[in-house]
Amino acid sequence: MNHKLTIGCHISSAKGFYQMGLDADKIDANCFQFFTRNPRGGKAKVLDLEDLNRMMDYSKAHGISHFLAHAPYTLNACAKEERLRTFAYETMLDDLQRLEHLSGAMYNFHPGSHVQQGAEVGIQLIADHLNRLNEHQFRTSILLETMSGKGSEVGRNFQELRAIIDKVEHDRNLGVCLDTCHVFDGGYDIVDHLDEVLQEFDRCIGLDRLKAIHLNDSMNELGSHKDRHARIGEGTIGQAAMARIINHEQLKNLPFYLETPNELEGHGEEIAFLRKCYTKDRYMPIHTISDKKLTGTSNRNK
Repeated sequence: MNHKLTIGCHISSAKGFYQMGLDADKIDANCFQFFTRNPRGGKAKVLDLEDLNRMMDYSKAHGISHFLAHAPYTLNACAKEERLRTFAYETMLDDLQRLEHLSGAMYNFHPGSHVQQGAEVGIQLIADHLNRLNEHQFRTSILLETMSGKGSEVGRNFQELRAIIDKVEHDRNLGVCLDTCHVFDGGYDIVDHLDEVLQEFDRCIGLDRLKAIHLNDSMNELGSHKDRHARIGEGTIGQAAMARIINHEQLKNLPFYLETPNELEGHGEEIAFLRKCYTKDRYMPIHTISDKKLTGTSNRNK
């Protein structure tokens, strides 16, 4: 069993795959997330297989794994307009075709917004979208991300994600990425009732579907249904709760990805802090962590 914390952050893909591997290693990250293309959409760069293979060789040599590709924010699989749904499908299809070259990759996406069509319609459209993609039998796992519930987002609770999964015919490679900021803003108290939240997740979805965690503090109060990430310890979730999350027996062997508003150096500081909080014990509640601020500079807001 893995007893080393698998943690990284979102890393810029602007300079290619190999540079992402170097950046991850620089901050002691042993996993990382990246955008498949501009997060606001658009055409992806030509895939440089030599660069990708160089990164894979470097990562293998330095213990980096669990590459999480993030779809652009602008994709909406349950948009009201058919042209927007087609754009989402074609973009995700292209991304997944590229990711077949990246061994062990996962692909995370925001389920979408139903735009006044109603959650039931949105759920069906997202499931239809996934069923079309699954016809291609990709090796890459597709992850539905938990959402905060702002506007007409689908995935605002575990029940909506379960409803999508139930309508997907070939769901073997379909999983969930839990975002700590999103679920907290969505009303799940992971600060004082983490066990109960995980029990509900298991009842609704199944913990076997949980493949990754976005580890983010929140600028908002519990149940605010907003989506503003904060650096670890600078939000309403706090460092002590984050330490409990990474040490929980049902979570501690999953890969964790920081999406906090930080530069690479700041992410390195957060990773170093979290590694100090991590224990090999089966489960150890953290009583010694004070919610003091970490230093670091911000350049990224979600």
